[in-house]
Order: sequence, then structure tokens, then C-alpha cells
Amino acid sequence: MKHGAFWRSVATMTAGSLAAKAIGALYRIPLTGLLGSYGMGLYQLAYPLFCLTLTFSSAGVPAAFARIVAADTARGEEDGRAVKRAMLLFAGLGALGTLFLCLFAHGMARLQGDGALVRCYLALAPAVVPVAVISVLRGYFQGKNNMLPTAISELVEQAVKAGMGLFFAYRYRTSPALAVALCLAGVTCSEAVALGFLYLRFRREKHAPPQQTTRRYREIFRSVLPVMVSCALLPLSETLDSVLIVRLLAPHSDRAVALYGLFAGGASALISLPASLSYGLAAAAVPAVAAATARGEHEEGRRRALYALLPALLFSAACAIGLFFFAGTIVKLLYPALSRGDGALLLRLIRTMSLSAVFLAGTGTLASCLAGMGRAKKAARAMFFAVVLKHLLEVLLIGRMGILGAAIAANVCYLVAFFLDLFYTVRKEKEKAHDHGRKSRDGAGRLDASGEEGPSGGGRGAPSHRRNSLGTDAG
Repeated sequence: MKHGAFWRSVATMTAGSLAAKAIGALYRIPLTGLLGSYGMGLYQLAYPLFCLTLTFSSAGVPAAFARIVAADTARGEEDGRAVKRAMLLFAGLGALGTLFLCLFAHGMARLQGDGALVRCYLALAPAVVPVAVISVLRGYFQGKNNMLPTAISELVEQAVKAGMGLFFAYRYRTSPALAVALCLAGVTCSEAVALGFLYLRFRREKHAPPQQTTRRYREIFRSVLPVMVSCALLPLSETLDSVLIVRLLAPHSDRAVALYGLFAGGASALISLPASLSYGLAAAAVPAVAAATARGEHEEGRRRALYALLPALLFSAACAIGLFFFAGTIVKLLYPALSRGDGALLLRLIRTMSLSAVFLAGTGTLASCLAGMGRAKKAARAMFFAVVLKHLLEVLLIGRMGILGAAIAANVCYLVAFFLDLFYTVRKEKEKAHDHGRKSRDGAGRLDASGEEGPSGGGRGAPSHRRNSLGTDAG
């Protein structure tokens, strides 16, 4: 991908993310005032389990499927039927996620210590299916280096969620628990509308003639699985946080849920904003890196990954400086309804975690690039080590430092994950020798998202001697 095309893709994704985040930020100002700290605590407590179900149905699918589409396109093996099969496959996984969320709603609410969460979980449950299918369609468009549908769908999601959320929050403002449940039902509606937009856009695409042998369901899932695992660990960690942090705080404070709401819904949400805005760099880098590695240009793939990382770090560093020095203004502007004590605590949390904005943005960009290079298992290994370390630190620090201990543990987590991902990105690995004779007899195997060859597809235009050596990662 030429630099001009790369930056156009980045600009499209960044503009869409920026507009979507602006809607979300403006939405949270009146929402916090209408729901109060308890309502926002419920709102945030419902999301980790929801994200857990998305982990097993859609986490990492856009990056993984973008890699498949970009690599197949680079070799002249575009397979339109595989997209439809992937949509059916992940719709099924999404349905299982919906069932999981419904079955575990009561048990999770008891663990988190508030029965009002049951309705919240049931309101979010139907959203899992459209989110899973959306992830496939976004991956398809991103793999074709068309970022506009993804950007527009993000705007649609936020607009519908904000409109319905504010309506219900105002209408039922005297009953925070009911208002939160209905706001989360608005999230489900927003995902359904976004799916409708993306599917109609996909139907208008001109697809290449189907391959004689298309990808099977098992092959598609096997291709996406390593990236799903890599992207799953942080949501899993946040799910554990929603239980662990509240329980560690409970012996020391009768406001454990509200304190968790300040940490997760306030400070962590702001710290993750630069990473979300840097998503355009990660999304644009995946097809660029995947296409280079599919052609055997492994050094070029690493260079493109670092090319995407540098602006992500510069942008997030500027945001981190702004978060640190203007934290007081941000709190007053975004959360004017907070009490003086809660506002002062949120100010300390934001300043404590401000540097994490850099490491989180860098980790997201590098993890996507590692997926494009066929090293998703490496990214999963790095994140696993980082989140284990984070939870150990939470157990050690929260009892002594309160919610600030959770902020320090999160800082360490993102720092470790970033430097491990950077190491795996720049490290050169030995390339396996290939049996050229066997390849020419059997046909070129397809590369899956983990960088390994799938069942032989006899794809046209694929050199039989060329395999992604960066995909020889055995984990």
C-alpha cells in the first residue's frame, strides 16, 4: 500500500472514530448527571460480562478477517463466499454468547453484589449477535482497504445509542436501575441498526467469481482463533476486575461500586480514548502488513508496522500530556454532577493513569500489526503475562491504597504489554525451509490469520513456492 493510500485510510478511520467518540463524550455528560454515580456504577459493571461474551464471538475478528481478505487479494485469490460463511459462523457464535449472557446474568449479579444488574445483562444480551456479524463485515471492508463503511457504522452506533440512552435516562431518571437497563437496551438497538447499514453496503459490492474451493467453516474459525485469543485477554481481565476490585474495596468502603464506576467509567474510559482514536492506524496497518508478508516481503512488513506505530505514539503522548495537565478542567467539563470528593478522586486517577494512554495506544497498534504478520500468538502471550501481573498487583495494592492501587496496577499492565509486543514485532524469526516440489504438486496452501497454511485451495495466482515465513510462529 502506498503512503498516500495508507494515510487516506488512517484519516477516514480516525475521523469516524473521533466523531463517534465526540458523540460518546457529549453523551456521557448529561448521562452522568441523570444517572448519578450509582447509576454509572451499574452501567459500567454490566459491560465487562457483555465484553466477555463478545470475546468468544467477535474479539479480534475485524483484524483477523482483514488479514485474510488482504492476503487473498494480494495473491489474486479473493473468495466472496467465504465472507457469507463467516457471517453465518459468527452469527452462530453470537447466539451462543447471547445464551451465555442470559444464563449467567443472575449468578454474575450476585457475585458483583447488586441484583439490579440482572435486567442490565438481559437488555444487553441480544446485542451479541449483531456485533459478531458486524465484526466480519468490518474486517471484509478493511481488508479491501475501504475504511468508510466502518467509520460510518461507528457513527450510526453512537448516534442511536446516545439518542435512545438520553431519552430513557431522562424519562426514568427517578429510577436509576430501570433507566440503566433501558439505556443498555438502546445499545442493542444501535448494533442492529449498524448491522443493517453494513449488510446493505456489502450487498452493493461487486464480488469476484467464487473460487472452486472456498474456505470451510472450520478453516475460517481456525484462521481467526489466534487473533480472538489475543484480543480476548484484556476484556477477560476487565471482567475479573469488575468482581475483584469491588470485593477488595468492600471491606474498606461502603461505596465500592461507586469507586469502581469512577475508575472504569471515568479514568479508564478517558485513558482508552487515545487508543480508540489511534484505531485508524491499526486498521490501516493490517492490510498493508498482511499484503507485504503474503508476498514474502517480511522486512517490509516489519517496517510498515513501525511506520504505523510512530504516529500512534506521538498522538497518544500529546493526549497523555493534555490529560495530566488539564485533568481538572476535563473533570469539571465532562462530569459536572460529581460531588467535590468524587471529582477530586477522579482527578487523581486520571493523572495517575495518564501515561498509560501512550502504552495502551501503542499496544493496540502493535497487536494489530502482529496479527497482520501472523504473530497473533505472540501478542496473546504478552497480554497474558501483563494481565496476570496486573491482578497480582491489585491484590497487593488495593487494600493499602484504595482505588488508586487499581490505577497503578493498570499502568504496569499496559507498560509490560507494550514492550513485549514491540519486542515481538522487531524480532526476526528463522524461516522454515519449504519443499518446492511438494508445493508445486499439491498446489499453494492458503494462509490463515495465524500465518499458517490452511487446507490446499488451489488458489489461482498464488506462487506455489511462496509462504508467509512470518507466519511460522508456533506460539
